Amino acid sequence: MSSVSTSGSGAPKSSFSFGRIWDQYGMLVVFAVLFIACAIFVPNFATFINMKGLGLAISMSGMVACGMLFCLASGDFDLSVASVIACAGVTTAVVINLTESLWIGVAAGLLLGILCGLVNGFVIAKLKINALITTLATMQIVRGLAYIISDGKAVGIEDESFFALGYANWFGLPAPIWLTVACLIIFGLLLNKTTFGRNTLAIGGERRGCASGGCTGCSHQNYYFCSLWPGISNSRNYSGFTYDQWAANDVDWL
Repeated sequence: MSSVSTSGSGAPKSSFSFGRIWDQYGMLVVFAVLFIACAIFVPNFATFINMKGLGLAISMSGMVACGMLFCLASGDFDLSVASVIACAGVTTAVVINLTESLWIGVAAGLLLGILCGLVNGFVIAKLKINALITTLATMQIVRGLAYIISDGKAVGIEDESFFALGYANWFGLPAPIWLTVACLIIFGLLLNKTTFGRNTLAIGGERRGCASGGCTGCSHQNYYFCSLWPGISNSRNYSGFTYDQWAANDVDWL
């Protein structure tokens, strides 16, 4: 009669892996170290006013990063984001001035962002053209379109209601900071807690295996997210300015 070994030698052993922990939390550690160092050695860095200013300064970048997160998670990237922000801002300003309607102008900016994402997603996912080439071309096209729409000039916005969001304060903090935090939470849950997010991560890990398993729809949908969010963030950004300063700010990101 054969005996069964119960020594547990075949059980998986849990081992500490510094590399795995660094891959998951390395950037957070670097950020924490830099923040603590600045708080110690830079005068007035950790004051409430400075933290509020930093939060407001990075709010637009944070919103755009939410959309870019899905592109990067799926193994792609988008070089046209800055130009989409610029063109969406110009489009929003011009349409508001023409129609005297805030919501039509904002909708026009969002629609332009969606169309840019649709073009990028179709060309990359369906026509199988490299993301670098596609988004680089889109960046130049959209930048030129922004120049055409604005006639190469700064576009003034006279509708005072457009600036309400940029100057609003909720619970002592500017509204854009709260909107950015909400976007980060929503997109974090969407990426980690939904089927769409898991499919996106799976595509980034093993594209061919996902394609053979029928997971093919997320790739181009990620470009909708990536281009829609610049359209949203441009409304937040330009609501804090009297003029659409896209030529000096957004197009020069790259």
